[in-house]
Amino acid sequence: MNRIIYKNDEGGVSVIIPTPEALALYGLDAIAQKDVPTGKPYKIVDASEIPADRSQRNAWTVADADLTDGVGA
Repeated sequence: MNRIIYKNDEGGVSVIIPTPEALALYGLDAIAQKDVPTGKPYKIVDASEIPADRSQRNAWTVADADLTDGVGA
């Protein structure tokens, strides 16, 4: 399953996990456009790319150059 990631204002990485119902109704791109804050670039990634250990997520970073799938509307 895919996730949407973007850099938040604190410099960390935020993760959006769409529900199966929302995916069926809107699709991943529409969800990203709607839910990523306006002007923030995002990337759609496989769930396996997100650190499984939640205690380490605050240390996770992403390069701006990797956020290439779109920009929040």
